Amino acid sequence: MKASDVFSYAFSAIRLRKLRAGLTILGVVIGIAAIVALLSISQGLQNSISEQLQTGFATDTLIVSTGGGFGPGEMASTGSDFKLSVNHTQIIDEIENVDMSVAVIQKSCYVESGEREFRLTVAGVDFAKYADIYSGTFIAKSGKIPLNPENEIVVVGKRISDPWKNGTLFCDVDYTIKIIWTTYNASTLKPENKTYMGNVVAVLEEIGGFGLGPSDSSVYIPISQAQTFFETNECNTIIVKVENDDETTIESVSEAIEVAFSDQVSVISSTAVLNTISSVFATIEFFLAGIAGISLLVAGVGIMNIMIVSLMERTREIGILKALGMKSRTVLSIFLSEAVIVGLIGAAFGVASGWVLANVVAVVFSGGGLPGVGRGNHAATAGGMVITPVLTPTVFLGALAFGLIVSVVFALYPAWRASKLKPVEALRYE
Repeated sequence: MKASDVFSYAFSAIRLRKLRAGLTILGVVIGIAAIVALLSISQGLQNSISEQLQTGFATDTLIVSTGGGFGPGEMASTGSDFKLSVNHTQIIDEIENVDMSVAVIQKSCYVESGEREFRLTVAGVDFAKYADIYSGTFIAKSGKIPLNPENEIVVVGKRISDPWKNGTLFCDVDYTIKIIWTTYNASTLKPENKTYMGNVVAVLEEIGGFGLGPSDSSVYIPISQAQTFFETNECNTIIVKVENDDETTIESVSEAIEVAFSDQVSVISSTAVLNTISSVFATIEFFLAGIAGISLLVAGVGIMNIMIVSLMERTREIGILKALGMKSRTVLSIFLSEAVIVGLIGAAFGVASGWVLANVVAVVFSGGGLPGVGRGNHAATAGGMVITPVLTPTVFLGALAFGLIVSVVFALYPAWRASKLKPVEALRYE
């Protein structure tokens, strides 16, 4: 019997049992759709985070801090009372292959403009050095960033200026905003509010990055003003610009900084962050694929059950075919062909359904609000991270192959039983 005839006969058998075949195919569709949707969203999220990290963190920079880094085994604190100081930039600047370094004093404060107020991150930096290190992101869209500021001035991120993205401004160039920082009196332990009245001189261009460089949701003041306002010379981090982004140079400078501070600091690079994130997402994708695969295995059990029932219903039919001379391997081929058809149809619809589902979920969950909650105004802002699902060729072909393989594997036993039926016994079957 020709292969085309086998598939034609198998397809006709499926058409005769539309409802049963439809439910079997639906099981495969659900399993494949779950795999495709989860992996597509996971890949899209990974790409989005990687792009934003690359935007917000120049590849030729290092970040020095007293806390743990991002690599394996570095998440814990150094366990030391050592504190970074603004003056420690002088030590780092003396290290070979270091172009420059800039200290960052960062605090969480309430920022008030008019009748609205938000809790935001306020960072004190050397504007000239910071603009040099992040020349592609620390750029003014309106106003001008002064390189040697002396007065109480403020530079704000794009999302702070226009948090609702509808033209209703929280602040803009020439606005005066109030920064309120709460500290505690060392003797009475009572909270005390300090106020910094700053004139907005620039609004940054929209960056899109987060966490490791200039941010759309941060407020920047001169480092000298930050030292006075926060009454400290301690800094959270020191950004180091290396002469080039060669891996050897990055590693040598990192080691030199750790030696200079007697291993009391952690040094991280954008490469290390991205590699760690990629590793984490690879584990997550494997875990999600395993969860989705369980539903497909359940569908496989359903396929086996349906085909065994089909075998019992078609026992006399098989007996007649074998009595007319059909070989056992042809009967086996027919049942396996039915499984192949079910698997292919289910996998195809599953991939399509999974892709649609991934895009729907991405639209629903993309977006976000302004970091922090205002005491007097709880309005959220748009502009969160946008997730674009990615259906890679590997996921596409893998899903098709997985659906087909599961269908065939679970159909092997019923097909084998059908091929072993004896014509006389099959004809007697009621």
